[in-house]
Amino acid sequence: MSSFSHTVGSRTYQFRDLKDLMAKATPARSGDYLAGLAAASAEERVAAQMALAALPLSIFLQQALIPYEDDEVTRLIIDRHDRAAFAPIAHLTVGDFRNWLLGDGADSAALAAVSPGITPEMAAAVSKLMRVQDLILVAKKCHVTTAFRNTIGLPGRMSTRLQPNHPTDDATGIAASVLDGLLYGSGDAVIGINPATDNVPQVIKIVTMLDEIIDRYGIPTQSCVLTHVTNTIAAIERGAPVDLVFQSIAGTEAANAGFGINLALLDEARQAALSLRRGSVGNNVMYFETGQGSALSANAHHGVDQQTCEARAYAVARAFAPLLVNSVVGFIGPEYLYDGKQIVRAGLEDHFCAKLLGLPMGCDVCYTNHAEADQNDMDILLTLLGTAGCTFVMGIPGSDDIMLNYQTTSFHDALYARRVLGLKPAPEFEAWLQRMEIFTRDAQVTLGNGLPPAFERALLRLS
Repeated sequence: MSSFSHTVGSRTYQFRDLKDLMAKATPARSGDYLAGLAAASAEERVAAQMALAALPLSIFLQQALIPYEDDEVTRLIIDRHDRAAFAPIAHLTVGDFRNWLLGDGADSAALAAVSPGITPEMAAAVSKLMRVQDLILVAKKCHVTTAFRNTIGLPGRMSTRLQPNHPTDDATGIAASVLDGLLYGSGDAVIGINPATDNVPQVIKIVTMLDEIIDRYGIPTQSCVLTHVTNTIAAIERGAPVDLVFQSIAGTEAANAGFGINLALLDEARQAALSLRRGSVGNNVMYFETGQGSALSANAHHGVDQQTCEARAYAVARAFAPLLVNSVVGFIGPEYLYDGKQIVRAGLEDHFCAKLLGLPMGCDVCYTNHAEADQNDMDILLTLLGTAGCTFVMGIPGSDDIMLNYQTTSFHDALYARRVLGLKPAPEFEAWLQRMEIFTRDAQVTLGNGLPPAFERALLRLS
């Protein structure tokens, strides 16, 4: 790889290769300091950003940050790169690319057309030159739509994952949380449970219970048990009513190996889910979660900064046409994103990069209790993501996940974001909420001193 340099005043900063330059150009975050990759000063960071801005986008097709022969994610990125889609922007530098993205000519159609020609490294590079408002503006223009039993990602809409986790997988507790969430309009992205007991029989038990709820009340949504992909494949083989296949993914082959997966296994899982033909309006059957710091935590980052590793995970995701992808942005901990400011920046970067690459990107707006963050920081990120066109967020009773022990967004938070930003649920789910008299025609919740009458009648009719 070539070395790079940039002079600021009387001092010239040297960067040994492209991945060193990328790391030094990254806005400060604790994970890169932990890895020994971050810029030593704000001046060095600016020098790296200026040097990066002058590089041609095509350099990322010539110099792989992780060698092609060593990493199947690199091979996926290079082998599936669409040179025809890249052609309209092939002459641009990274800095020019930023200017093009912010211009009026880069509308939704233009962004969708070039998306297959953008590599994760290109997206990560340009994000490092952007302010928060830039990340929001460009992401807002990216429209990515997917479907299974409803349609996710349409303009003017924001979906929610109803997350009714329970520390003992108690069926009554899960059902109570599901009911609570539905009455606040949550659950159109997915009703998704992290099982406390993670084995195939338990996965089958939970997914069957969720299927019965969805079927009994005719809810146009999908369910998912967030277990390892091999458990889901085994559940499908045993006849379980699986809607979506979940898996955590990362941006390097070694990090994915740490998760016990590879690209071939993900393809096997997708084919298994497709064979069930359970979707009614579409066939996007995969649900992926990612997070900055996952590769570093597995010592599988190859000296690449954590945000660029995260963007590479989106190449893995888009190879499998997912219904949903989300960054669990503050979940891994302060070792990787120290405080609210770093979490906010990272969440907007992740959303921007994924949308630019053509993914239906959501965000778990969250933090752990030992991070220097609080719910006010999450309110800021939630509002900014809603403005940026975020596909979906989490909905949890009271913001407190009592099984995973972290803080995220509540049913009320999602309702706030929809109201203040004029957003609606997925159209099929919105129509169901209106039929059940949970929502009025203007998307207001009808909760008063009891259950909405139509929903109560449905409960009585099916009890």
